[in-house]
Amino acid sequence: MKRWQILAGLGLVALSAALYWVHYLLFHDAHHIWIYLLGDVAFLPVEVLLVTLILHNLLEHRAKRSRLHKLNMVVGAFFSEVGTELAERLAAFDADRAALAADLAAAGEWPERRFASTARRLRDAPRALQTPRGDLAGLRVFLVAKRPFLLALLENPNLLEHEAFTDMLWAVFHLTEELARRRDLEAGPDSDREHLAGDIRRAYGRVLAEWLLYLAHLKRDYPYLFSLAVRTNPFDPQARGEVA
Repeated sequence: MKRWQILAGLGLVALSAALYWVHYLLFHDAHHIWIYLLGDVAFLPVEVLLVTLILHNLLEHRAKRSRLHKLNMVVGAFFSEVGTELAERLAAFDADRAALAADLAAAGEWPERRFASTARRLRDAPRALQTPRGDLAGLRVFLVAKRPFLLALLENPNLLEHEAFTDMLWAVFHLTEELARRRDLEAGPDSDREHLAGDIRRAYGRVLAEWLLYLAHLKRDYPYLFSLAVRTNPFDPQARGEVA
């Protein structure tokens, strides 16, 4: 507790005692003072319940919703600037991309709870990623170019409310550093390619999970953006922005 808070508390107690003393000097009725003093003290537990437990929780819930709204703006900026194209580039390494696209094809009709359950299921799923299927050099150029934007995201204090999104950013950063350190992505041994496949798998699963959770947010609050996000599904190579 800070010094000014202690002084303020002592000052308020002294002011209360002074007012009670003035009341006694004016009316000479100590019995009346004790009755109301005891009544006020008896009401304190109820006041603590109302103010601390109920009102405080309501205000905290409202503040949390405001922070989450700001965080979802950051998530939206990520997918607009980096995430959607990154997801498409990562999905190119997925040998089961067609099955994933079929699984997500009806996402526009999903209930909200299914987005969260599917995100949990796919986040760390052992997907069959093969480095020859995708463009490692193109992925490296893309991620290195986007590194300043990703660093700016990490400076946003609202990210402290979203550990999973921060974890995804770190996975993407790690993949960026791994790719940037290779002199020749095509000449590496099989063990190195397997290592890169593991880094891609980690980032891929987390991007996929955060994309699904972002879709749930859009469906709840911004249905017009949700429609576009579903039509431009980055995990479906046949997806198109045009309305059929």
